[in-house]
Formats: sequence, C-alpha cells, structure tokens
Amino acid sequence: MSITVGIKGLAQDVVSQHNTAQTAGSGTLPVFATPFMTALMEKAAWTSLAPYLQPGESTVGTKLDITHDSASPIGIKVWAESVVTQVDGKRIVFDVTAYDEKGPIGKGVHERFIISDDRFLAKTARKLEG
Repeated sequence: MSITVGIKGLAQDVVSQHNTAQTAGSGTLPVFATPFMTALMEKAAWTSLAPYLQPGESTVGTKLDITHDSASPIGIKVWAESVVTQVDGKRIVFDVTAYDEKGPIGKGVHERFIISDDRFLAKTARKLEG
C-alpha cells in the first residue's frame, strides 16, 4: 500500500475537565483547550497513515498552522478530521478540521514526515551525550 492524496482520518473525544484550557495551562476557562484540539487534529492525521507504514516506521508532526474559531463547553463531543492533500516523498500534508456537535471549531494545515523509528530515536538520544 502507498500513501495517496485523499486518505482521511478521524479522532474524537468529549470535552471534560481533563482537556480544558484550565488543565492545559493555556487559559483560565473550562472550555476545550487549543492544545488538545491540536492533539486531536494530529491524531486524526497520524492514525490515518498508520496502516500504510512499514514495520519500524512512524510519522512525526513538523508543522501545524491552525485557527481555533469557536469554544466548546464541558460535556460536548468534539472530533477532528484530516485529509491528505499532498504527498512529496516522506512529506505528507493534510487539511485538518475540528468540530463539536454544533459545527466547525477550528481548521488548518498539518505536515508530517515518515521516519524510521530506530534512526529517529538514536538521533534524539544523541542530545543527551556529553
């Protein structure tokens, strides 16, 4: 299988005290936090690619340009959808949109790269060397 334009992803959650701006430290109100919306968008994207990867491969997010346009209260269902719009070798670009039960709450563009887990972790571990 290969990654192609049009692959779609979905991730969902319910707003609770665990994913509010208060909990994330991104604000003082008990509403769905932008960092958690961002994570939901990334989850929709990376999980959509997982079935197409070889053993020992993953994807990492490298860029996210989004807006958070509407607040979502505790108790409401939220979800993010992604769709692959570009495939350039190991670079994959997505349109991402987040929703709650009343409509769109955010949107943007997300970029991920396919990586080798071992090589990536080895490079990261070198940061701890003397």
